Amino acid sequence: MAFDPQSTDRLPFHDPEEVDPTLAGATPVTSRDARIRHLQRVPLFSGFDEDELRRVADLSTIVESPEGTIVTQIGEPGDSFFVLIDGTVAVRTPVGPGIQLKPGDFFGEMSLLDGEPRSATIVATTDIRLLIVERSQFWRLLEETPDLIRRILTILSRRVRRLEQTVYAILHGTNPT
Repeated sequence: MAFDPQSTDRLPFHDPEEVDPTLAGATPVTSRDARIRHLQRVPLFSGFDEDELRRVADLSTIVESPEGTIVTQIGEPGDSFFVLIDGTVAVRTPVGPGIQLKPGDFFGEMSLLDGEPRSATIVATTDIRLLIVERSQFWRLLEETPDLIRRILTILSRRVRRLEQTVYAILHGTNPT
C-alpha cells in the first residue's frame, strides 16, 4: 500500500476530539492545539517553547496511515520531511534492511537538503501517525526555528558515523556495534 496523504483511514489511536472538520486535505487533520500536543512528545522538538511549537504546527500536517504503507520509495523525488509521532517504520536501503524508527525519529530530510532522490524505502510496520513538512515549508521551518538545524545536523552526523562503522565492520568481517 503506497503512502497517501489524502487517506481517510482512522487508526485505533486516533482521538476524535482532535479532528478539525473545517480543514481539507489529509484526513484526519488535527487542530493546531492537538498538533502542538503531539509535537511536545517528539524529542526533536524538546525544549521548544509554545511559540516555536506553534510555528512548527502551522507549517506542518499530521497524517495517519495503516501498517504496510510505503511512506517513501528509494529513487523517487523527495518532497517531504517526516517526523514519526506514533508507531514504527522499517528503513530499507540498497544494502539491505536497515533500522526500525520509533516515535520521535525523523526521515526524508536528506532529499530536501540535497535535492537528490530518496535514499531509502520507509514502510510502516504498525499503524503510524506522521508530522509532515512539505518542501515549500521546510526551509521556512528551519529559518523560523534555528535550534532545529543544530538538532537535525547532530542526528545526521550520528547516522553517518553509524554507517561508517557498519561499512568498516562489513569490510573487516566483524560484527558492527
